[in-house]
Order: sequence, then structure tokens, then C-alpha cells
Amino acid sequence: MFEWFGKINFCPHTKVDGFAAHLRDGRLMGSTCTACGNLNFPPRADCPACLHGEFTFTELSGRGTLLTFTSIDAAPAGFENDVPFYLGVIDLEETGRLLACFGETIDPQEIAIDMPVQVVPRLLEESESIKIHYTLEKPGTTWVKTGPDRGE
Repeated sequence: MFEWFGKINFCPHTKVDGFAAHLRDGRLMGSTCTACGNLNFPPRADCPACLHGEFTFTELSGRGTLLTFTSIDAAPAGFENDVPFYLGVIDLEETGRLLACFGETIDPQEIAIDMPVQVVPRLLEESESIKIHYTLEKPGTTWVKTGPDRGE
């Protein structure tokens, strides 16, 4: 499933491969260590706190606070029609940081450090390469969650 991010994982197996399946279903997941309870985002195969190798997936709210942002005005080849676009780094409410583009619900003039945002997983069925990404939206923005709660 990691080919959905645009790159194929050359490892024959990874313990966090369920992460992509959860994203496909509209769930933003972290990993919680079964030994010490440490929560991580993005999910970690081995706990950075105690090095234990077993975890469970934990759904995150996607709420966060904007730490920093930038405007991209010079487009790489193939993205000339997409500029300008805006990227932000957020501190997630539960744990971790995330980098994503701003979505349609936030006007570029409204972007400000420390503003609250909502991470929204996006699935692009029409794209042949990158199929999953996140956008930063206004708090309260919802998205469709499909499939069973995998609880993996």
C-alpha cells in the first residue's frame, strides 16, 4: 500500500503497513507502544521511548496548531498550474508533527502562526502515482470515514 504515497517500499514487510490502509479509510493513526504506552505520529514500528517492538494503532483527532508555513511560488515541472500553494507544519494535539498543504477552507490571507487547523486525509482515485495526502483545513472540517475500524 505504500505505493499510494508515490514511492514503493522495497522492504518485503513492514510492521506499520496498516497505516496506509487506515488512511485509505479516512483515519489518521498513530502508534501506541503496548509496553510503555508511548504514542507516536507518524507510526513507529519500534517504540523510540523503550524500544519495544509491539504497538497498536490509535486514531488521532487531526487537530493541531500551525507551527510554521511557507508559500511556494516557483513550480517544479508538472506543477506550473498549481502555484502559488501553501505548506504548513503543525503540532498535532495528541503527539507529533505533520507537514501538509493548506486546503480550500483556509484563505491564504488568514494563515497565521499558532492558528488551529484540522488535518484531513485525502484519497485521489484518479491519480496513478500518489493517491493519499493530507490537507490543512479549518477546525471542524469533516471527511468521510469508510470501512471498518481496523483497530490494528
